[in-house]
Amino acid sequence: MRFDGASAIVTGAGQGIGRALAVALAARGARVLVNDRSEGLAAEVAAQIGGVAHAADVRDPTAIATMVSAANAAFGQVDMLFSNAGFATGEPDGPTSRDDAHWQDNWDIHVMAHLRASRLVLPQMLARRSGVLVNVASAAGVLSQIGDAAYSATKHAAVSLAQSLAIEHASDGIQVSVVCPLYVATPLLGYSGTDIESRPNGVITADEVAEKTLEGVSAGRFMIYPHPEAQAFFAKRASDTDRWVAGMQRLRDRVVKDSEGTDPAAIHKHI
Repeated sequence: MRFDGASAIVTGAGQGIGRALAVALAARGARVLVNDRSEGLAAEVAAQIGGVAHAADVRDPTAIATMVSAANAAFGQVDMLFSNAGFATGEPDGPTSRDDAHWQDNWDIHVMAHLRASRLVLPQMLARRSGVLVNVASAAGVLSQIGDAAYSATKHAAVSLAQSLAIEHASDGIQVSVVCPLYVATPLLGYSGTDIESRPNGVITADEVAEKTLEGVSAGRFMIYPHPEAQAFFAKRASDTDRWVAGMQRLRDRVVKDSEGTDPAAIHKHI
């Protein structure tokens, strides 16, 4: 896939991995629609890269349709979709402790947003027999995130959806990739500004994730692991799931004992 001259939508692009992807795509010559729930953040990034700002909450199907229409109006077509928007607030008292709205938000943002946007851009991609669909999921989608069952469950679903799209549409000329990073120094983990420089070992930057992502897309890979160790962990889980779960149980007990909680911002500093 050539990036120079191509058009791209990046969701959740006001900060973190989305912002880094938008900047990296523009640096390669792509035309980018910068979508974020925050109008101010979207405008700031778009101004930085010469892109198109668009504010939309991807939980809303109508807002997604408006976003795709805006990209078509600005660029004539959509060559690449980077479904990156995400969040993690956790369940400090266990998987059953949060209400249905919490689970529904996870489902709408991590799974349905990608499905709904893909549904809208696929017809033109199929007509051209070319296009790229990228879902920025998480290593939680192949492993598990302690203290956030809704995040883990929906990221697993995001990986599965991407896999189904890849299987179904490869012969149509559509390239599908799913990105599964471990811990990344973004606002989701409480990082901003100079805090990034003091991150623990194993926590990489959003810029590193963006570069690894575009390298993987360029190489035509389906599964992209910005942290290579995530693939090794997944292999261990697959080879002996009982042993892997037992290890996660011990890790969970240690984290609860040693950290300030089970939210991602607390956990990652103790693993």
